[in-house]
Amino acid sequence: MRKRITHAGRIVVKVGTSTLTYANGQLNLQRIERLVREIADLHNRDIEVLLVTSGAIRVGANRMGMKNIPNTLPEKQALAAIGQGALMQLYEKLFSEYSKTVAQVLLSRGDMDDRIRYLNATNALLAMLNMNVIPVINENDTVGVEEIKFGDNDTLSAMVAGLVDADLLIILSDVDGLYSSDPRQDEKAVLISQVEEITAEMEQNSTNRGSSFASGGMFTKLKAARMCMASGASMVIANSEERNVIRRIVAGEELGTFFVPREKKMHARDRWIAFGRLVQGKIIIDSGASNALIKKGKSLLPSGVVGIDGEFERGAVVAVIDSEKNEIARGITNYSSADIFKIQGKKSSQIKDILGEKDYDEIIHRNNLWVE
Repeated sequence: MRKRITHAGRIVVKVGTSTLTYANGQLNLQRIERLVREIADLHNRDIEVLLVTSGAIRVGANRMGMKNIPNTLPEKQALAAIGQGALMQLYEKLFSEYSKTVAQVLLSRGDMDDRIRYLNATNALLAMLNMNVIPVINENDTVGVEEIKFGDNDTLSAMVAGLVDADLLIILSDVDGLYSSDPRQDEKAVLISQVEEITAEMEQNSTNRGSSFASGGMFTKLKAARMCMASGASMVIANSEERNVIRRIVAGEELGTFFVPREKKMHARDRWIAFGRLVQGKIIIDSGASNALIKKGKSLLPSGVVGIDGEFERGAVVAVIDSEKNEIARGITNYSSADIFKIQGKKSSQIKDILGEKDYDEIIHRNNLWVE
C-alpha cells in the first residue's frame, strides 16, 4: 500500500515545535540541518517540496530570553513577529548551503475562508514551485487571533496539501506515530502502522495536548489525516529523531503511521467547501434525505430538514448532520437559517407561499455539496 508514496511528485513536510527545539526551548540545530539536507536532496530529485514550519513563537521567546510562553495574546503575537523573521533567516541560511531558494509564505484562516483568496494562495504557491523555489509556510500568528489560541500547523499543513493538490503530507513530530492508546500512560500501547479509517475511538484516545510550546497533539494530526484521506492525498506521521526519516518514508519504508487516502482525488472546489471555509452552522436531516445525499447524489431539499443549529446567512458553509448526529456532508446554503427554520419539512412548491419568494428549490444544490 505504501508503494504509492514512492511515486509522489509533490510533497508537503510539516515540522513541529518539538522537532525544531530541545526540551529547554533552545533550537535543535543538528536536527534542523539534517531535515533541511533531506528536503534539499528530495528537491534535487525533481520532487516539489513545501515546508510547513511551526516554532515562530518559541524562537521569539528564545530571542527574548523567555523560558515560558506568556499568557496574553498581544505578547504571543509579538513573539511570533520576532520569531518569524529569525526562523526564516535560519532556513534561508541552511537551504542556501545547498543552493536552494526559499520563499516565506504566511497564511491566515481568512486566506482559506474566502474563495478568491484561496485561489490566489493556490496560484502563488504553484508559481513558486514552477520557479523551482521551496515555499516555507507558517501560520500568520502575528495577526491570527483564533489560530494562536486554538489553531495548529497540523491542520494548516493539510490545507496546504489541498491547496497545491499534493501527493503526500509528512508530519514530523516527537512521537513514532499513532498508537492504540497513549504510550506515556499505557505500557500495552501498540503503534498502528496503517490506518484506512479514522474511528471515534482513535479520536478519543488522542485528546492529549502537545508540548508547552506546541499548539497541537495527536488529535490535531488525526484531523489533518482526515482531510488528506478525503482529498486523496497520502499522509505519514513519523518521529523526527529517526535517521534519514524523510528519505526513508519517501522510499516506502514502514516508518510511523501511514494514512491510506481515497482512490479518487477531490475537485478543488469540493476541497474548499469541505475544508477551506469555516462551518457557520448545522442542518439536521432525516434518514430519507441522508440516503438521497449519500447514495443517490441528490440535492438537499427542505422536506428532508428536521432542524438547524446556529445562525447563518445565505451563502454560508454549513455541516449536514444525519439522524444519528454524524456529519455526513458540507455545503453552501441557498437560504439563511431564519428562512430554513420556516420552510423545514415543507415541499419546495410551498417555499414561495411561506417566504413570499423562491429563488431556489433546494436548500443546498448538489453542485455546492460535498458528501463524505
